[in-house]
This record gives sequence, C-alpha cells and structure tokens, in this order.
Amino acid sequence: MPLRTEWFRLIRWQNLLIIFLTQLVVWYCLIVPCNPTVLLPVRFLLLSLSTVLIAAAGYIINDYFDIRIDQVNHPEKVVLGKSIPRKNAIVAHTVINIVALVLAGYVAASARHYEWLLIQLGCTGLLWFYSTTYKRQYLTGNITVALLTSLTIISLYIYEPAMRLPAASLPVWVLAVYAFFAFMLTWIRELIKDMEDLEGDAAGGCVTIPIRRGLLYATRYASVLAMLVILPLLFSAAALYHFGYYILTIYVLALLVLPLAGWIFFLWKGPPGSAHYHKCSRWLKIIMILGICSLLIYKIH
Repeated sequence: MPLRTEWFRLIRWQNLLIIFLTQLVVWYCLIVPCNPTVLLPVRFLLLSLSTVLIAAAGYIINDYFDIRIDQVNHPEKVVLGKSIPRKNAIVAHTVINIVALVLAGYVAASARHYEWLLIQLGCTGLLWFYSTTYKRQYLTGNITVALLTSLTIISLYIYEPAMRLPAASLPVWVLAVYAFFAFMLTWIRELIKDMEDLEGDAAGGCVTIPIRRGLLYATRYASVLAMLVILPLLFSAAALYHFGYYILTIYVLALLVLPLAGWIFFLWKGPPGSAHYHKCSRWLKIIMILGICSLLIYKIH
C-alpha cells in the first residue's frame, strides 16, 4: 500500500472531512445570516483548517501511544511502527500542531482577540493528555472527546462577535442545541467504542466503564444517555412546531428521535461482541451526520 495512503489512514481522513463539513454547515446556516465581521470566508476556512489539523495531530499522537492496544483490537489497521516510523509520527504531530496554531493565531490577531487562541491551545493540550492519560481513566476520556467535539461548534461562536448580538438569539439557541447534541452523541459513541475494544483496553491497562462495571452496566449507561438526548430533541421538535418549522419538526422526529430510539432497541437486542458494538458505533455516526444535515433544512425554511 502506498505510503501516502497509510498517512491518510493514520489521520482518519473521513473523520476530518466530517469535522470540516460540520463547521461549514454551521457557519453557512447560522453564522453567515448574522452578517459576520470576523469569520468571513477566508478567515473561516483558515480557522476550520486549523481545527482539522489539530484533530489530525490528535489522531497521530493517540495512535502513537496506543500501539499495544490497537495491536489487540485492530491489528490490521496499525500502521505506526510498520510503514510509518514512530519518530516520523512525533515530528508530524509537532509540525501539524504548529501550523494549526499559526492559522488560528492569524484569525485571532485579525480581530485583536489573542485570547481566542486559548481554545486551540487547550484542544492540543487535551488531546495530548487524552492520549497519554485520560483515555485510560474511568469516564474522563469519554467526556474529554465529547467536549472536544462540541468545541468544534462552540469555537465558531467564540470567534464571531456578531453571534453575541441580540438579533442572533435564535441562531445561538440553535447552535447550543447542536453543540449539546454533538457532545452527548460523542459521549455515547466513545462508550460504545470502549465496549467494542474491551479486550485491548484491558490489556493496555485502561479503566473504562465496561472494564470496571461490565458490559451490562455499560449498556444501561449508554441507553440512559441516549434517552437524555431524545428528551431535549422532543422539546426542540415542539418548539420548532410552535414557531412554524413544520418540515424541520418532521425531520427531527423521523430522522433523529426515531433512529435513536431504534438504536437503543438494537443495542440491547444484538449479541454482545465487538462486531455488534461496531455496528452500533456506525449507526451513531450516521445519526450525528443526519443531525448536522438538519441545519440545511433550518436554513432553507
């Protein structure tokens, strides 16, 4: 397999594409209508590229410290130490992070709000500590990844002053709903991935929920979290119906609430094992994508 392909596998290019498209849809549907003063097209692209690069560096450093675990869970996907030397990964991680910080720094400097760069610095730090420590701790790793995912949306709000004007109250409310949606679904998906990777995580010394409390407890935990997502979605659907967003109301109920309810049923009914939990994880990713796509319905309503 060509070396370039191995690097693309290492940085999870499909996930990076989803991150970029998520920020693009949020920017186009929620921020552009508010007449942005900072996140004009070029600056938005620079900030989004910074986000994507930080995520790519995070994937690299995570694989660097997880070689032993990955050799048990997904030996066919391990590329570090084989086609890509580990020292090259560290160099790439450092260079990519520097470029990402420079890009975000330019956007922050253009608005003379240098403190905004703390978001990117915090994300790089969290990804490092997640890979070295948090991932192996009870619950901490799941919440860290969920927080980082929601920050891809929240950072756009922070970097655009127009979103803090009174006229932007509705877009801000919608943005907050999507940030919550991203946080919760990522938390659930990380828990399911822990269930899928139980054997390798145990060998690597991790103390995840499935390892400490068992698969049955983890299944109940994931189900409760999913119901905590469904309830706000039902409330949002009622609010959307009240304000005349009828098509979006149907979308939320048919493509978010019902699939999540079906996911809970599927989680319990499937045979326990890595293959089943892998399917559950993919199902959640599809629901997350459907959630982001609903913004397009909101935009054209």
